[in-house]
Amino acid sequence: MFVLVEMVDTVRIPPWQFERKLNDSIAEELNKKLANKVVYNVGLCICLFDITKLEDAYVFPGDGASHTKVSLGFFDDILIPPESLQQPAKFDEAEQVWVWEYETEEGAHDLYMDTSEEIRFRVVDESFVDTSPTGPSSADAASSSEELPKKEAPYTLVGSISEPGLGLLSWWTSS
Repeated sequence: MFVLVEMVDTVRIPPWQFERKLNDSIAEELNKKLANKVVYNVGLCICLFDITKLEDAYVFPGDGASHTKVSLGFFDDILIPPESLQQPAKFDEAEQVWVWEYETEEGAHDLYMDTSEEIRFRVVDESFVDTSPTGPSSADAASSSEELPKKEAPYTLVGSISEPGLGLLSWWTSS
């Protein structure tokens, strides 16, 4: 069984590919990135099916390549353990979020780490778990309990936001 999944990604096109059609260059880069790779909550990506939307391309200083946002996502199985948060940090039970107690000359300010906020983090570890199906063992056949197997993500990143400049993007950008 095959499933079509819509994703969004920013694709870097190197300058030597500028002579080609933009769609062809983007399709090639996306297939290099995603084809035959396991994507969390999606499964094994076979190939690009279609590009549904292209946004404006940007060229960043010091990089001659164009960067184009394409509708076609990044997995969100990233774990930041409590000891890797900006310190001092505490968990707010009422709000169900982590709070960084940021010290300034005027006193402490609580900076909330709301879910679904964009963050900048450093990858400190990665883990790949083989989630291939296995047949039942003889111990499982003798067992009468209807326990569901524990589900694990096939690929997980462990990150840290404990260094200055890391954390919620809103903390470090001026309004």
